[in-house]
Amino acid sequence: MIHQQKLDRGAPATNLSFVLPEPLSPPTARKLILAILSTGTVRFSPHALAEMAADGIDQATVRFVLRGDIVEPAELERGSWRYRIRAASVYIVVAFEVETKLVVVTAWRTK
Repeated sequence: MIHQQKLDRGAPATNLSFVLPEPLSPPTARKLILAILSTGTVRFSPHALAEMAADGIDQATVRFVLRGDIVEPAELERGSWRYRIRAASVYIVVAFEVETKLVVVTAWRTK
């Protein structure tokens, strides 16, 4: 299960991460995704890895799709805001953990 990290008030200032004001608009989510791809951390859930393997999607393809133009409005799912990004026949769903980290929740290819 994916949980948003809370602000750790006891952590040194260099390690502070703020809870995002979600849901983000699609343009804002896209900008954040691009920033995270450039300087942040992308991780893959076990479910995403299984779905990717089943549909022949590798991590390079996921990163390519995440750079795409089409980010759909956020949906609240299992306590976290999820963002669906698509390019051609590949869909990727991500959730932001903090402003510098995202997790790929699932991925699929349409037939």
